[in-house]
Order: sequence, then structure tokens, then C-alpha cells
Amino acid sequence: MNKTTEYIDALLLSEREKAALPKTDIRVVHQALDAEHRTYSREDDSPQGSVKARLEHAWPDSLAQGQLIKDDEGRDQLQAMPKATRSSMFPDPWRTNPVGRFWDRLRGRDVTPRYVSRLTKEEQASEQKWRTVGTIRRYILLILTLAQTVVATWYMKTILPYQGWALINPMDMVGQDIWVSFMQLLPYVLQTGILILFAVLFCWVSAGFWTALMGFLQLLIGRDKYSISASTVGNEPLNPEHRTALIMPICNEDVSRVFAGLRATWESVKATGNAAHFDVYILSDSYNPDICVAEQKAWMELIAEVQGEGQIFYRRRRRRMKRKSGNIDDFCRRWGNQYSYMVVLDADSVMSGECLSGLVRLMEANPNAGIIQSSPKASGMDTLYARCQQFATRVYGPLFTAGLHFWQLGESHYWGHNAIIRVKPFIEHCALAPLPGEGSFAGSILSHDFVEAALMRRAGWGVWIAYDLPGSYEELPPNLLDELKRDRRWCHGNLMNFRLFLVKGMHPVHRAVFLTGVMSYLSAPLWFMFLALSTALQVVHALTEPQYFLQPRQLFPVWPQWRPELAIALFASTMVLLFLPKLLSIMLIWCKGTKEYGGFWRVTLSLLLEVLFSVLLAPVRMLFHTVFVVSAFLGWEVVWNSPQRDDDSTPWGEAFMRHGSQLLLGLVWAVGMAWLDLRFLFWLAPIVFSLILSPFVSVISSRSTVGLRTKRWKLFLIPEEYSPPQVLVDTDKYLEMNRRRILDDGFMHAVFNPSLNALATAMATARHRASKVLEIARDRHVEQALNDTPEKLNRDRRLVLLSDPVTMARLHYRVWNAPERYSSWVNHYQSLVLNPQALQGRTSSAG
Repeated sequence: MNKTTEYIDALLLSEREKAALPKTDIRVVHQALDAEHRTYSREDDSPQGSVKARLEHAWPDSLAQGQLIKDDEGRDQLQAMPKATRSSMFPDPWRTNPVGRFWDRLRGRDVTPRYVSRLTKEEQASEQKWRTVGTIRRYILLILTLAQTVVATWYMKTILPYQGWALINPMDMVGQDIWVSFMQLLPYVLQTGILILFAVLFCWVSAGFWTALMGFLQLLIGRDKYSISASTVGNEPLNPEHRTALIMPICNEDVSRVFAGLRATWESVKATGNAAHFDVYILSDSYNPDICVAEQKAWMELIAEVQGEGQIFYRRRRRRMKRKSGNIDDFCRRWGNQYSYMVVLDADSVMSGECLSGLVRLMEANPNAGIIQSSPKASGMDTLYARCQQFATRVYGPLFTAGLHFWQLGESHYWGHNAIIRVKPFIEHCALAPLPGEGSFAGSILSHDFVEAALMRRAGWGVWIAYDLPGSYEELPPNLLDELKRDRRWCHGNLMNFRLFLVKGMHPVHRAVFLTGVMSYLSAPLWFMFLALSTALQVVHALTEPQYFLQPRQLFPVWPQWRPELAIALFASTMVLLFLPKLLSIMLIWCKGTKEYGGFWRVTLSLLLEVLFSVLLAPVRMLFHTVFVVSAFLGWEVVWNSPQRDDDSTPWGEAFMRHGSQLLLGLVWAVGMAWLDLRFLFWLAPIVFSLILSPFVSVISSRSTVGLRTKRWKLFLIPEEYSPPQVLVDTDKYLEMNRRRILDDGFMHAVFNPSLNALATAMATARHRASKVLEIARDRHVEQALNDTPEKLNRDRRLVLLSDPVTMARLHYRVWNAPERYSSWVNHYQSLVLNPQALQGRTSSAG
């Protein structure tokens, strides 16, 4: 069989259509497929003429009328996005220095803020009631937290062994031996540090306790006067004038999972009868050429399978500015003014049509709402680690989410996905300028969601959590190390955000949000310092003689005191604050029914196992987060890769590499404390033994086999597993189907396979006008690529080729027309394991 015959056989044509094609050479085949009978001065440009025919035969059900257009050079182009209607979206520069702002005000150079609320007086008055209630509630929270912290800190002070605080007078130490003075001061310096750290950490725990407690009462009562979900009855028709864009920014994600979740979501929207009110935008920042080609193919298949012509769009940015937030801003500038609302989806997001329609209804019923955040439920994972985390978020999460709503009301959080946003104020107020200065806390904002919520509220728009709206889902990292990779990004982003704490106009609640974001990670080094100082105090007590006389003419010695009854009482009260929210969560489930969680005994056992698991993981996270905070301050680079979202176990080698230092620290710490005082080791046991076991826990918890075994035993069972909603059932079904037809080595297929080459050529975005310089550059790129082996062609060079329709057409022609000359490419392609289902049921062979 000659090359031309093989090429014709690789085309997705009927046998009659194949028989009608000339078999003299490949150029003539392309000419025969070109209905316009175009002529090209270069032979290797002939595949450009057949792009339209190859596309129409490969994906006849994916192309909308008029979707194939001509670019400025007359080449066929697949219009994957609607026509852009640009809006102006520009950020205000950050002025993070309050002293500088005050100086400008004195000199009369204060700039009128652009964020002044555009809400009418009537609209502002309608919100005054809940804002007043919210303010009162937050003052109550502040009083409760501070009062609890003061009492606990006083108890802690009485527990510490050295009680000669009042006798310490630095002036009395003048002239005495330096070592004696140092030993007199050392225990009190350590105790002062311990007290300060204890107060900060206890205040942090107390705030979480009161949040969970109010969430429990809110859910127990079942009525919430200020719930935003109560503003609609849930079946109002959607306003046809207010259209919604579902936007999914992705970057090198699992293509099968992305398009499975997107298909299930879109079909659920269609089932509600509201699909005409929505469009879907897949906004790719992927820079892996193989994934880019797989995304294009999956998009075409999705359109054909859901009849989504003209409603499901795809775009891959060539210039990836400002990561995810830049991708969203780019959408807003080009297409934002065509929509009233947009729903931001993560790559692992799944949302039911009823949930999406409900969010739109809430927006229409609350014209002052700028962002409404749904409360996504975690589901879909099989590793022990992920199932345990799913169970924890499903059981405890509703308490904390309802509690956040109770304290914050319409000045709440936005988590960056599974939320609906009013587009116009977002465009006007939520563009993010880079942080000024140099160093690791300057430049593009990493954690954009908290900042966008703060800017929306600063402009007078409400930010709400619809905590009781069902139908919103997400996935969690499959293992501990993947979660920690994500935490490193979030840690750096939250530390950067704290620079905005004093920016003018920020609402106090969102200043508190910036503070809690920092404390989520800063609490780790504070806790570690607390443990280190406590250990140091124990070392001082065990190895040195106490200083009984702290003043020159002191009559009575100061004896170290131990008050175990107070220590036990304080420890018990702290444990109550930490674990009572878990108990309240399980009590809610006991009251409302345990069937969906596996029954009374299984859900109770699952809770106890989760508590044990969290105790084992807390010290491990503490050390990792401490390293993350320190590395951020030292300016170590943060690599922003997409988190792994698949069930994948941690190898033993990686576990010991990541956790080896923790294991060693735990051993040294345990041996040292056992040698000094076994009683103190008892208090430290949960810490040190968790560190010693960390690599073993990390590996075992990452195993899907262990997770599936607990699933069979109905442990860590959640309602989404017991009775999965249709949208999750569909996601699993489509995920399995997509993985059967997964396209690996997408770039090589885009070079060789006629259909995928036509798709890549039609969707290439570098469509420059012809010029001599451009032709020289194109020839250089093609010649360099073909003269090298495919293995030597790096990612960036592949992306350059993939982005240009002319280079893709020329590569395609040359490897088919002269396989002997480019044998390294042909041999490499033949060595690939080809998936017939990925190639539309046919494989295109090059030799």
C-alpha cells in the first residue's frame, strides 16, 4: 500500500468517497477535497485547502452554521468563540501605605476613589437592616472571643511554674554576674513567649468554636431570617434579558475529568429547560501541547454529544497573563458585556441545573448582590485520605459555612469557584493590579478570590454565601502531599493578600478575612514556636537549679509551682473548643437521620476514626505550613501547577523524602523528652508520635484499595455516595467513557492524523498577515523540527508550531509526502500505542 492510499484510508470518509479520490499523490488528494479548488505556490501548503472538508467529515455534528470562517489570508478558521465586544476593565493601583496616603491628603493630592458605591439611596436603605444586624453580631463575636481568651490566658499564667513575675526588676541585676542574671530571666522570658503565643492561638481556636456553635444553632432551628436563599420560592422563570456565562478556566488539567463534569453539568441545565439562558466558556491556559490537542478534540466531541453548537465555546490563550484571574479578566474584557452574570467553575466543579438556575434566581431577587457563593460538597474520590476528608467536610462543613453566614451575612467569603458573579460591577471594580514593590510579596496577586470579594464589597455590592443551596460539588486532592502542594500556593497567596489589610475603603469584615487567611497558615509556626518554647522551659526546669531569690534582700524564696488540676482543666476546656464542633455536627446527623451516612454506629465510628486521623495529621501539617511560611518570607519561588485531581497513591520513596525530616525530628524529640521527664513526654505524645508515623500514614492513606475497602464497610460514607445525585452519576459515566477514548501524545497525532491536523490547523491562533520575514521564520521552525527527532522538540517549540496554521499544515504534508526523509518522525509515531477510540474508530498510519 503506497502512502497516498494509506492517507486516504486514514480520512474519515465513506468507502464510496474514498474510492472517488485520486491516488496519484497526497497533494492531489488535498486538491480534490478542496471544494474551492484553491492553488498554492508551495506544495506543502496544499493541506490548508482541505481543512474544511476534513473537519466536516470528522465532526459533522459539531460545527454550527457559519462557524468555519476565513481569516485575513483566506485560510479556513474554526471560530471557537463568539464575536468579541470589548469592555474596558482596568485596575486601580494599590496604595498599601497609610502614611503615604495621609501625606497626600495633607498636600491636597488625595485621589477620588473609583469604587464609590453606585447603589441608590433606596437600595442602600433596603440593606441597612441586615448590615446593622451583622455589625451587632460581629461585636458579640469579638466580645465572646476576647473574653474567653482573657480567661484562658489568665488560667495559663497561673499554671506556669515560675510565679516570681512581680519580683523581676532589671535594675536590681545591674552589677551582678551576667550568667546569674541570664538564668534568673530565662524562665520568665520563655514563659512570657509561651503566654503570648497561647493567647493568640487560643483566640484563633475560640473564633472557630463560636462560628461552629452559631452554625449548629442555625441548622438546628432550620430557619434563617437573613438567608439569601429565602429571597426566592425557587421556581420563578428566568428573565430572558439576563443571560449567564458558565466559565471554566483550566490549565493542564485532566481532560477526561474536565469534560465529563462539564457535560454532566450542561445536560443537567438542559433538563431544567433553562439552557437558552446559559452559555459555556472553556478558557484554557494549558501549555502542554499534548493536552492542548486533547482539549480541542474533547470540545468538538462535547458539542456533538450535547448539541451545544453556538452555546459551548473554547479558547486557549497564547499569552498567559496573571494566571486564573487574568484568564477571567480577559473573558470579561472580550465577552463580559454580553452577559448579566457569570458562574465560575473549577476544573473539578460539577453543578446541577437546579443549583445554577437557583443562583440566577437569587441574583435577580437581590439586585444589590455582587457575588453569591454556593457551598460545594466534596465527593467523587476513592483514596482513604480523600474519603476521610470528604466525610469531614460533609459532616463538619455545614456548621462552619452556616456559622460564617451568621456572622458575616452579605459581607462574606468568595472561594473562587462554584459562585455566581454580577458581571458589570465585577468589570468596574474587581480588576487586580499587581502589588507594588519587590520581593516575594509583590507582583501578581496569587489568591485572587478573597481580594475580588473585598473589592466588590468596597464598591457597595453584597457578597453572600448560599449555604443551604444544594447541587454544588467539587473534588479534593487524593492524598496528603497533593493537598500540601496546593496549600503552599494558598499560603503564599494569603500572605500576599495581607498587604491589602490597610488599603483604603476595605470593609472591616474583609480586613478580618485577610487576617483569618493569614492565620490559617501563620498559626502553624506559632503553634510550633509554642511547643518549642514549652520544651525549652522543660529543659531549663530539668537541667538547671531554680533561682529562688530574685532580689538582693528577698526574705522568702520563690518556689516553682505545679498545679496539675488547673492544667488538666485548661487542657480539657481547650479540647472542648477543638472537638465540640465535631460532636455538634454528629448530633445534627443523629437528629436528622443517619441512613445516608451508613447508620448510627457506622457514622459514629467514622467520626472517631476521623478524629484520630486529624490528630495524626495536625502536627504534620504544622511543620509543612511552617516551612511554607518561612519560605514565603525568604522569597523562595512558588511553582503554580494545577493540583492533581485523580486517585493516585504516594510512593514510599517520595513519602520518606518528604516526611523523613519529620520522622527524625519526632524521634529526637521523643527520646530527648523521655530522658528529661517522662511526664512531659505524655503531653507531647500526640505530637511526636504523629511525626514518627507521618510517612506511613501518608502512604497508607493515599491508597485507593484501602479507601474502597472502607467504602464497602460503609465507613466515611456520605450522602453523595449512598444516593448519588444524577449529575454525579452522569459525571462518573462520562468520565469512564472519556478515559476509554483518551487521546495521548496529542501533538504527534495533530501532525499525522488528518482529522486532528485539520482541527489543530483550523483552531491555530497565530494568524498573521503574510510577509517575507514571517515565511522565513515559519520555514526555520518547520525545518528545525523535522531535522530533529520528536523527542528533542521541547514544549515551547511544539507550542509555536501548534499555534500557527501554516506550520501545522506543512508538517502534516511533509511527514506524509516524504516518510523516508523524515523517518525519525514516522518511526516515533508508529511506536506510539494508538487508541482507536481516540481516533474516531480509525488509526492513521504514516507508514
